[in-house]
Amino acid sequence: MAIKLVASDLDGTIISENNYIPDANLDAINMMNQNNINFAICTGKSYSVSKNLCDKFNATYGIFNNGSQIYNLKTGDQIYSSSLELKDIKKCFEIAKKYNLHVHAYSDELLISEKLQYLDLRNFKLQNSSEYRFVIVKNILDYIEKNNLPIHQFVISGTSSLDSIKEEISQNINVSIVKISKLGEYKDNILNKEYEYLSIIPFNTNKGSAIKFLTKYLSLDEKDVMSIGDNLNDVDMLKNSGIGIAVANAYSELKDVAKYTTKNSVSEGGFAEAVYKFIPKEKF
Repeated sequence: MAIKLVASDLDGTIISENNYIPDANLDAINMMNQNNINFAICTGKSYSVSKNLCDKFNATYGIFNNGSQIYNLKTGDQIYSSSLELKDIKKCFEIAKKYNLHVHAYSDELLISEKLQYLDLRNFKLQNSSEYRFVIVKNILDYIEKNNLPIHQFVISGTSSLDSIKEEISQNINVSIVKISKLGEYKDNILNKEYEYLSIIPFNTNKGSAIKFLTKYLSLDEKDVMSIGDNLNDVDMLKNSGIGIAVANAYSELKDVAKYTTKNSVSEGGFAEAVYKFIPKEKF
């Protein structure tokens, strides 16, 4: 078995808190690039907000908005894109407002919010690209409709449990939803805050479906693919790869589906540990 594609999440996997990237992780990425092993970034963020990091890592492909967009980063071409239907956005917006929850949305080059507060505030604090615009509006739905914007991800956030909200949305519309809890040991240390959020993207879309698409696009077999992650939105990605790896600081649910869990956390170079375990240095 020879790994021909390595797909990895960004925050919590390659990059630790405060945008720190361990040298070991950068070295591992450089060695992959020098030996023509395709490297794909897989993130819940949009392409625009991640572009500088993609360039820094010299990544070949990028999966963004949890799978609703895929780019060839060498050419800048978008090779896959899906967006939420307006009627589904309206329903999500209606449910969120009924419970006084926070919402924000991602289009191609905009993060649209009514007030930077949770994940959107985190992205603002960690932004890496001057090309990305954070737009604060009075009403997100009105802004989306008025500007006819394609929305690749809609996010609902709050400080209380969102399980019932997730269930209500699932019963009313066909979309893909991942709930992320930034609680306890997973607290958002950038904001020094605990909260939960729902990442809502088009139906049958996730990082796993994007990995399947990219594997087929590159004429590879699943066994040729290694994926590395730390969060719940990485579960399907690990399941749809020949080798799925969780870094030491990952959610326990991700470790349960991983073939291997690193001994090192993200800040200690867990990503590099995974790369060298399954692609030994002598093969470079």
